[in-house]
Amino acid sequence: MVTWRPALPSDEAARVLLDQYFQARALGFPGGPEAYRRTDPVDGEFTPPAGVFLIVEGENLSGEPADVGCGGVRRIADGPHGARFEVKHLWVLPHARRFGYGRGLMDELTRRARELGAAELVLDTNESLAEAGALYRSLGFTPIEPYNDNPNATTWLARLL
Repeated sequence: MVTWRPALPSDEAARVLLDQYFQARALGFPGGPEAYRRTDPVDGEFTPPAGVFLIVEGENLSGEPADVGCGGVRRIADGPHGARFEVKHLWVLPHARRFGYGRGLMDELTRRARELGAAELVLDTNESLAEAGALYRSLGFTPIEPYNDNPNATTWLARLL
C-alpha cells in the first residue's frame, strides 16, 4: 500500500531521495552531468500555504516499508487563469516504477494544490524524460509557452484545475 507523508525538502528522508533524483537527472542529462544544473528546493516554498512536499511511502525490494519517491508543488507567479502552482522534483526510485506511484503522487499533489487554492498546475521537463512526459500528458497537461528560464527544461506544460 502506498501513502504520502508531508516533509520539508531539508528533512533527512527528503534529502536522500532528492540526492538520488539529482544524481539520476545529471547522469541521464543530454550533454552529460556537467551540463545539468542542480537547483535544491527551499523549505519555505514547500510549506503550506506556499506549497507542499511529499514523500511516497511504499516498499523496498524486500517488500519492507520504505520511502520510494518524492515530489512537491509550490506557488509561483499567477498565470492567466489565476493562482498557479508548479510541480517540482517528481521522483520514484527505479525499483518502484510501474506500480502507479508516480501517477498517484501526481494525483495527490494535484489534490493538495487545489486545497491551497491553485487554479492551474504547471511544470517544466526535458524531452529526454519520455516516460515522465507521457505521464503528464495522460493526466491532461498540455504544452504552453515557457514560464521560466530553467536551462534543464525543453518542454513546459500546464493543466487547469
